[in-house]
Amino acid sequence: MLWTITIILFLLWVVGLVSGAALGSWIHILLVLAIIVLIFNLLQGRRAL
Repeated sequence: MLWTITIILFLLWVVGLVSGAALGSWIHILLVLAIIVLIFNLLQGRRAL
């Protein structure tokens, strides 16, 4: 589930960068959210082992 959210946020970030739309900091907020979810997912995976 978290991997799906991470991938979706990352793809939205890439689309925002490629489209050239002037969204200000929203593009970077999506990237930060994707990285936070990814790190959270990695930490949860290590606990399960």
